Amino acid sequence: MMKFPRASGILLHPTSLPGRFGIGDLGPEAHSFVDFLNKSGQTYWQILPLGPTGYGDSPYQSFSAFAGNTLLISPEAVVEDGLVSTAQIEDVPGFPNERVDFGGVFEWKNKFLRVAFDGLERGSAQLKKEFEVFQNENAWWLGDYALYKAAKAFHGQKPWYEWPEPIKSRDDDAVAAAKERLFTESHAEEFYQFLFYRQWNALKDYANGRGIKVIGDIPIFVALDSADVWCNQRLFKLNPDGSPRVVSGVPPDYFSEDGQLWGNPIYDWDAMSEDDFRWWAARVAFALRVADVARIDHFRGFAGAWEVPGADKTARNGSWVNVPGRELFDALRQHLGELPLIAEDLGVITPDVKELRDVNGFPGMKILQFAFGGDSANHDLPHNYVPNCVAYTGTHDNDTTVGWWNSTVGKGSKREKAEISREREFCMRYLNTDGAKIHWDLIRAVWGSVAHTAIAPAQDLIGVGNEGRMNLPATGSGNWSWRVEKGALTPEISARLREMTETYGRVI
Repeated sequence: MMKFPRASGILLHPTSLPGRFGIGDLGPEAHSFVDFLNKSGQTYWQILPLGPTGYGDSPYQSFSAFAGNTLLISPEAVVEDGLVSTAQIEDVPGFPNERVDFGGVFEWKNKFLRVAFDGLERGSAQLKKEFEVFQNENAWWLGDYALYKAAKAFHGQKPWYEWPEPIKSRDDDAVAAAKERLFTESHAEEFYQFLFYRQWNALKDYANGRGIKVIGDIPIFVALDSADVWCNQRLFKLNPDGSPRVVSGVPPDYFSEDGQLWGNPIYDWDAMSEDDFRWWAARVAFALRVADVARIDHFRGFAGAWEVPGADKTARNGSWVNVPGRELFDALRQHLGELPLIAEDLGVITPDVKELRDVNGFPGMKILQFAFGGDSANHDLPHNYVPNCVAYTGTHDNDTTVGWWNSTVGKGSKREKAEISREREFCMRYLNTDGAKIHWDLIRAVWGSVAHTAIAPAQDLIGVGNEGRMNLPATGSGNWSWRVEKGALTPEISARLREMTETYGRVI
């Protein structure tokens, strides 16, 4: 069992960092955030998945489980590499500072990266050597991903399952011909991944050198339109034409009469078990090189998955299908040894999920925002925590703390107003607060709990309302775009956070 120290940290995805290039990146502001964490006595920087995003901009719907999001590449670092001139980053579109303009950033950054690739010839011999080493060390996934991206562009950005045969089914001759025809485009994609991981590794080394560990994120599922599925079709429940026989989701509940239809393809666990889950072993090993600890999203899916017929438009007609989670994690431990993983065990969790979590010793999650709608037995209340858990004020899928607090002002029907009023009153009584600084009240409560790890989103340090919410599940636009304004994480916030972290014994 992984033994976690008593510590704390902040959740902030790199896209949310400030900067003048329309999106947070891995450059100077990321290093400054590490300095903020260090001065504030923190141990962890928690992030969301780092993979390349497609439609909807969700980091949980990535084109690859291994590739990095090239929109995070720092233009300033590319200039330092001598690949582009300083003049080429002076003429930047007027991007907003408070939100990510994904469309505008995508257009500008991709043009910029192509200029950088064209400048590789005048790059230093050392840079070229590093690129060659990167290609060799990552050949097991890099070439396939680069070809997937190049072929996707060649086919008008259509998903792989709409490509013509025989490239869709990865016929050997067709793949060889595509590699030859798309060599330059594939080579460019490999170079972009080199730039991403060169910058990410430098940032992670900088963080680790200052006592900051990174908590990464492993989505349980991969996107249907991804290099992972195209290259490993036998490992997924697909029809002969590449369409999914079944897709992922969650069943109808109090919040949605149709459930949630996520649309990810479902793993063929029988096929995966035949080679001792080697694809999963490679994925987790890679994730634990990219980060120091990893949170596994939708952990309950390793006990059972809600499988929905692939042609359905809602999640109503799904069914629970058992998943060999015990065998999977046993195999991962055999392949990798100790597993520094956090189980995202939110929602309706059945005994088999708890057993899978506990037999592996994985810490689960507690969300303080969820604590006040019931009674004193609520497992999200700090007095009910166990030490082996990670306590959060809220997550990227919730309101900010201030936004949540403002929503507890009675609204709706008379019954709804009464329920909301009870929640608000219980919170005030439990935390002994008038709510004037509710974000700091919740931070203090999780920091003071017995949970070995306490995490707060950066939005809760600043005290922003729901304009700072990162994601509203089951909605299609406007998510993932919030950014910290430069200077918002003030020295005063840092000092207050450090004092609280010292008070509750979380400074390592």
